[in-house]
Amino acid sequence: MDYRSAGVDVEAGQKFVQQIKGLVQSTYRSEVLGGLGGFSGLFALPSGYQQPVLVAGTDGVGTKLKIAQACNKHDTIGIDLVAMCVNDVLTCGAEPLFFLDYLAVGKLHPEQLVQVVQGIAIACQEAGCALIGGETAEMPGFYQGDEYDVAGFCVGIVEKSQILDGSRVQIGDAVVGIASSGLHSNGFSLVRKIIAERGYAWSDRYPPDPNYTIGEICLTPTRIYVRPILHLLKTETDSLGIHSLAHITGGGLPENLPRCLSQGQSIQLYTNSWEIPPIFQWLAQAGDVSLPNMYQAFNMGIGMVAVVDPSQAEIVRQQLHQHHLTSWIIGEVVAGEGTVIF
Repeated sequence: MDYRSAGVDVEAGQKFVQQIKGLVQSTYRSEVLGGLGGFSGLFALPSGYQQPVLVAGTDGVGTKLKIAQACNKHDTIGIDLVAMCVNDVLTCGAEPLFFLDYLAVGKLHPEQLVQVVQGIAIACQEAGCALIGGETAEMPGFYQGDEYDVAGFCVGIVEKSQILDGSRVQIGDAVVGIASSGLHSNGFSLVRKIIAERGYAWSDRYPPDPNYTIGEICLTPTRIYVRPILHLLKTETDSLGIHSLAHITGGGLPENLPRCLSQGQSIQLYTNSWEIPPIFQWLAQAGDVSLPNMYQAFNMGIGMVAVVDPSQAEIVRQQLHQHHLTSWIIGEVVAGEGTVIF
């Protein structure tokens, strides 16, 4: 007996590491110390901070992986992985510094995982953070066939006095919703149920736009908001009146908006203030899903929310437009007990 006969291919693992070395190095910042292959990743704190606070976040991609594996399309999953982590870290006002990944497979296929890491590298470059390490675990018998799972870990930095924690939010503040790129990485258990029970296949043409398959539309990667939002936070005085941020992930607007408020506050949502993208309309119709359940499962076209001084709301929107992001004023902060009022 040997390790290979037990299902673990050490040589394939070594080949994979060599294949991704250039991708990893393409994300490096000047603060990165050392290189790929150590037991840990090393990163020096950036200069210029008086009271630096480290901000950490971790996430995965969920059952969206099932669609990537069914479609044999793995080049966007890494983007989703990074986006889910850096967008979370961003909500504190933090700049993402570095990222680590964890890839777990039943059988290591280097060509498949290289696609995943390519997506991670592209997303790290877009978010301005360095990929400084990771772990690839080959676990035969734990994952079936070509199944794999991914998790990500991000650390960012923010000046203590500039942390966004909801304490600046005032009743009357405007709620600016920033467009998502689609489903992002949440609600896919419901998506898969709709597709399966209505007799669709991932290779079927997507009814609202037959130029694409259903699988291609569902695998649209999560939008990364880091550079535009950091630019807003560093613009002029009082960060253009940005008082808090919310990343719209699992639980949709009803569960995520209250997380960026102070005590005694709620959000009145203007549900007719933005156009819900076709993917959500089609899923609601195909699955006969009620509107409350749609809002609970999906972002409904809003991927990030900024709560801002109402006098600055249109300026914020103009700045976002310059970064090619569509936004709307979708509500306001009102007195309440931490709920979203539709």
